[in-house]
Order: sequence, then C-alpha cells, then structure tokens
Amino acid sequence: MRFVGIDPSTKTGFVALDEDGEVMREKELSGIGSIDPRRMSTLIDEVIAHVRPDDFICIEGFPYATQRAMFAGGLHHGIRNELFKRKIQYYEVAPNAVKKFVNVTGWVGETGNKRRLKDKEKKKAVMEAVKDLYGYQHKSDNVVDAYILAQIAKDLWTIKSGVYSTLNEGYGRKNQFEVLDMVKG
Repeated sequence: MRFVGIDPSTKTGFVALDEDGEVMREKELSGIGSIDPRRMSTLIDEVIAHVRPDDFICIEGFPYATQRAMFAGGLHHGIRNELFKRKIQYYEVAPNAVKKFVNVTGWVGETGNKRRLKDKEKKKAVMEAVKDLYGYQHKSDNVVDAYILAQIAKDLWTIKSGVYSTLNEGYGRKNQFEVLDMVKG
C-alpha cells in the first residue's frame, strides 16, 4: 500500500509514502517539450506511469484562477480520465484545503492589520509549515504540495479503515481534521 499525492501543474508534483509515512518516491514531472498537446499528453503519461493500481491517491483540485486555464483544465481532466480508465480511485482536495492542512491560511499579521500572502510568499509559507510539521523539505513547491496530499491520503485511509483512534488529535490537528472531513464526504 502506498499513499500518493499528485499536484497537477506544468511541473506536476508526485509523492508516494509507504505505510509508515516514509517517502518512497518524490518527483517533479514535466512531460516532453514545451508545446502542447505533446507536453500535456506526455505529462499525463508520466504521472500515470508512476501510479500503481493499489495506491490510495489524493489529487489537488482544479485551480480557481490561473493564467493557463486551458492547460490546467486539460491536465487535471486528463489525469483523472486515465485514473478512471484504470479503475483507480482518487480523492480530490481543494487547493485551499491543502494549505489549510498545514495551517497556512494565506494571511499574515495581527487582527485588524492582516494582509494576504501572494504567490511565492504563500508557497514559501507552505514549505516552511511542512518542514516544521513533518521535517520534510524539497526544492519544488509542487513536490511539497504533493507531499501534503500524500499525508492527507494516509490520514484519510486511516479514518476510512476504522483505525481513526490512531490519529493524534494534538495541537495543530484541528485544521487537518476539518480538511479530512471535507475530503471524505
């Protein structure tokens, strides 16, 4: 059994964890070339080549706003279509829920004087939160997001398997349980 996180993007993050939560595979996938549809098609093939039939998968949901909406939509649907054809189940996690899982709200500052984190600043906050929570680091924010998704998959499997009591409800887990409740439906 592997717990897999997939963060679809022009550079797609892929992480597979073993049953103990140890990283088995971490990779940033990009397909071949820079011209579509070849790049998108080969990227989808590359993602699917890393997936196994018994993987427990969480995939990041569709981005709300993107400059490359056509590519993002095609990639997200392409990966899901390939998983469907192989009868491999997956769970979608909204982009904001991925950040919430590691206690990143997208805001910084005191009440009454908050400001929204932007692009690289938000990605850096997520990477720092993952390092603090799990001790995990990677140079790619896409792989770090995939790592979070793999952790969500692991916790979700734990709940769905009826061993919920083994999850620690300690400090900082409130957001994680809220995300798990949203994902499990």
